This record gives sequence, structure tokens and C-alpha cells, in this order.
Amino acid sequence: MTYCIGLKLNHGLVFMSDTRTSAGVDNFAVSKKMFTWAVPGERMITIMTAGNLATTQSMISLLEERSKAMEERDPSILQETTMFQVARLVGATLKEVIGDSTNDGQLKQDQFSASVIVGGQIKGGKPTVFLVYPQGNFIEITDDTPFFQIGETKYGKPILVRAYDPEMSFEDALKLLLVSFDSTIKSNLSVGLPFDLQVYVTDSFEVGKTRRIDDSDPIYQAISAGWGDALKAAFQQLPAYKL
Repeated sequence: MTYCIGLKLNHGLVFMSDTRTSAGVDNFAVSKKMFTWAVPGERMITIMTAGNLATTQSMISLLEERSKAMEERDPSILQETTMFQVARLVGATLKEVIGDSTNDGQLKQDQFSASVIVGGQIKGGKPTVFLVYPQGNFIEITDDTPFFQIGETKYGKPILVRAYDPEMSFEDALKLLLVSFDSTIKSNLSVGLPFDLQVYVTDSFEVGKTRRIDDSDPIYQAISAGWGDALKAAFQQLPAYKL
């Protein structure tokens, strides 16, 4: 399983993904799930993946291969003129990979299912984020839906819904995402450290600050412990329901 979030602020985008892959309760590994393409001054595109690892790795490999020899390949992620067209390309590539894996009719499509978050900015357009489904279709982030999650989403969503503010700083957004991820890993063994983080500043057209956060990170540990203590304190302050 996986947990990834793409979040839009008024001044940029924030991406975070875990790195755990699992093939059973006793077979865990670390695998990168965040990938970035950038042309400084012109575009920055980030993709995060969840689902069948073979499917997502094949999709990323195809996108990477087709971006290196543009004159000989299909339209590439570095040639599309808008983020909408990038989302269409990612959706078509994902659908292609899933179709190739199941075209013999002997394997079910859901065995190779995957979902993708793709976000960024291309010059002439605004920064945005899309959620791409296994069927290749997609939806775009809006003011009413300012973030997308893929993978194990249910445990980390309540804090996002309650605390998100489009005006919040990147630092506060990171704190919010770390609380969301910490709540998830405490509830589901298939999501785990380290986390990959990336920040994109609107109109910078370059990869912003990136970081891998592991279990020894002192700020993460302080947030994890502090959030647990704060929840206990808040619970004690709530009125008792008398029977």
C-alpha cells in the first residue's frame, strides 16, 4: 500500500509520499514513489504513484524514455503545452501499461491497478494538481477540493479537512502533512517511513526544496509526540457525556 498527498496553496504546491512497498505482512521494502521532470524557467512536473508496483514502474519508465529522445518518440511529458495535456498523457500511458498487462484475458485488470497524482506548472498556466485513475481519466484540484490523496487515505484525511488553509505557509503545510502521515502509519503497517517531500513555489518553474524524512528526524519525532499529547489533552478537556 501507499500514502501520497498533493496539496495546493495560494503560493505553491506541496507533495509528500511514503516509500513503503509490501507483498505480505512479512515482506516490506523501500521504493521511491515521487518522480520529477523540470525544464528550468519553463516547467516543473511531479508525479506520485500508488498501486501495483510493476504497473507504476513501467509507467514511469515509459514517460522517462519518451522524454529523452523527443524527436523519435510519442509526445512526451516535456513537450506538452499545458498541465491538462500532461495529465492526459499520464492517463493514456497508465491505461496503456494496464492494458498491456491484461490483454491476454487471463489476468484481471484490478491486479495491475494503479492511481497517480500529477502536479506542477508550465509557463503560461497556473500551478495545479490532477488525480489520474486506472482507466486513464482524471480530475483537477479545485478550491473546494484543494488536495488529493492516493493509497491508504482514510486515516490521514480528517486532519487535512479540519486544519487546511490555502493561506498557510509551506512550513505549516508540512506540519499538517506530517501529522496526516503519522496518523496513517500508526494505523496501517503498509505505510511507512521514510517520507519524500517536495515544495514548489508558484512561477518559479524549478524544483523547490526536497527532503527525505526518516525515523531519526528530530522535527518529525517532536511533531509525532506532540500531536499525540495534544490529542490526549484535548480529549480530557471535552465534556463528559453523563448517562
